[in-house]
Amino acid sequence: MILDDITAAVAGRLAADKERISPEMMKEMALSARQKQGFPFEKALAQDGLSFICEVKRASPSKGLIAPDFPYAAIAKAYEEAGAAAISCLTERDYFQGSIDYLKDIASQVSIPVLRKDFIIDEYQIYEARANGAAAVLLICAILDDDTLRRFFALADSLGLSVLVEAHDEQEVRRAIAAGARIIGVNNRNLKDFTVSLDTSCNLRPLVPPSVLFVAESGIKTAAHTKVLRQHGVDAVLIGETLMRAADKKAMLQELAGEVHDAG
Repeated sequence: MILDDITAAVAGRLAADKERISPEMMKEMALSARQKQGFPFEKALAQDGLSFICEVKRASPSKGLIAPDFPYAAIAKAYEEAGAAAISCLTERDYFQGSIDYLKDIASQVSIPVLRKDFIIDEYQIYEARANGAAAVLLICAILDDDTLRRFFALADSLGLSVLVEAHDEQEVRRAIAAGARIIGVNNRNLKDFTVSLDTSCNLRPLVPPSVLFVAESGIKTAAHTKVLRQHGVDAVLIGETLMRAADKKAMLQELAGEVHDAG
């Protein structure tokens, strides 16, 4: 299963990272970084209407290289100028060709909150996110047991980081709620076979209390898609490949948002 391969690669990288910067030093760096007050990622997604989390990513396991030309900071700024509520930055190196440096640079150049999107399996990565300017981190139910999910959530919360808890099915949604998630992201892509269906978000939305922000992830390509998701009570969408492949990212984001706004 691809998740097993990715987490194994992440674990291998972590061992080397901890040799370069010790866990104690990383924690110190995180605690000395300027804290973002009031969980801005959550505030950004809680605005009226459908919020857009726009993703900066170079590649993915399912699609391969998406962006040979990758001016990541300029892409993030274009998203911000086009009205994105937040930025999602891939930092996983082997399968998504991401980098923690991308996160650091983007967070220093935009004023909207930035999510570190990675496969977090160690507290070190949460401290690292904080030290490099993230306002939020992704925790994936499929790779964390309940105790670890709760522990990582509590650590992120204590550092002022919002947590987007990712789920794919009813059991994972219930686990996310039990862990105290304030934001739940439902991945419309089945990570076992990479098939995508927006029905996943639409069907799981009723399980999530109105007090919890609901984010739909993957497979969102048209204004018709965003309209359907909004009609099902989705608070925000995370869009990556559709925007990354667009020659004019501002125009594409405005197109995706336009029908939602027109629909009131």
